[in-house]
Amino acid sequence: MEQHEPPPDLPNQAVALRRRGLSTRQIREELGINNWDLRPLLAGEPPPEWTKRPRAKDDLRARARELRAQGWTYNQIKAELGCSKSSVSLWVRDLPRPERTRTREEASEIGRRGWEPRLRAREEERRRTKQEARESIGALSDRELFLIGVALYWAEGAKDKPYARRESVLFVNSDPGVMHVFLAWLRLLGVEQERLRFHVMIHETADVRAAEEYWADQVGVDRGLFGKTTLKKHNPRTVRLNTGSSYRGCLVLYVRQGAELYRRIEGAWSGIVQQARSTLR
Repeated sequence: MEQHEPPPDLPNQAVALRRRGLSTRQIREELGINNWDLRPLLAGEPPPEWTKRPRAKDDLRARARELRAQGWTYNQIKAELGCSKSSVSLWVRDLPRPERTRTREEASEIGRRGWEPRLRAREEERRRTKQEARESIGALSDRELFLIGVALYWAEGAKDKPYARRESVLFVNSDPGVMHVFLAWLRLLGVEQERLRFHVMIHETADVRAAEEYWADQVGVDRGLFGKTTLKKHNPRTVRLNTGSSYRGCLVLYVRQGAELYRRIEGAWSGIVQQARSTLR
């Protein structure tokens, strides 16, 4: 088959045709070459405007640049055009940042005022949800209180270990509500007040006397009947968050002669676990 040598000035012809406004397809047909051979000849030569497809966001981009030039912020442009902030950034990032017209304090105050109605609505929704949940509980039956108390102790109380037999009931917590539920549970089981022993556990840098008075008032026991308070040593390298007047430490509750009670708790908890597993099957 006879082969034809390509014209020696083919690159110049391709560039000249491109600059006359011809499309890639038109240049291929004019020169009789394929697309792969033509591409390197047109490297660096932009396509004519009439061959470019209009994009849906071209108008948005132009408007975004116009607004940015007027000093609008990214958030303002985003709200005006209904597009993402990342798109706005991509379109206008080469433009100079507008000069700040407000101090940081003024801008913060404006932002806070804008957020206040939303925050109030959220707080009201939070309050309403908790109120509805509280009212949905109703009266607790003895069985419900018993199950709650068993689960509460198993989550927060001291437990017997195979390597350290201590079948005793020892409960520690910093939440007065938790202590109230646990005391109601003990009363349900017939545990006499005389068998209960209390003492406070708190950091040594806290107001110990105020904490003792607080917990004595919570459980309805004279502070003089509390055992010796356990003081936790303060590590100066540790940044503690549980500080201030609201920090009351933990209340430790010990039930004397509680071995049998502990066995009942452990057995009841095993029954709860067994029934829960059966529902999973």
